[in-house]
Amino acid sequence: MPEKSVIKPNYRRCISCRRVAPKEAFWRIVRVYPSRQVQLDQGMGRSAYLCPNKSCLTLASQKNRLGRGLKASVPDSIYQTLWERLA
Repeated sequence: MPEKSVIKPNYRRCISCRRVAPKEAFWRIVRVYPSRQVQLDQGMGRSAYLCPNKSCLTLASQKNRLGRGLKASVPDSIYQTLWERLA
């Protein structure tokens, strides 16, 4: 039986490319508890991490990976803000 990989503390995995890196290397998208509102960078709740590059952002938006990871619908304004950060 294959051994499950364990991620070191303060390391996270990108929801698009599955790369593991320190959490500072990623954008953090949060579904805030208890309001279930989705926002960037701060707040307590369920989080998804995304590499700050074009290919990961494109994949995440096309395949709704953020929405599935957060178990919530992600507003277009979140994607818009992330595209602006890339520019």
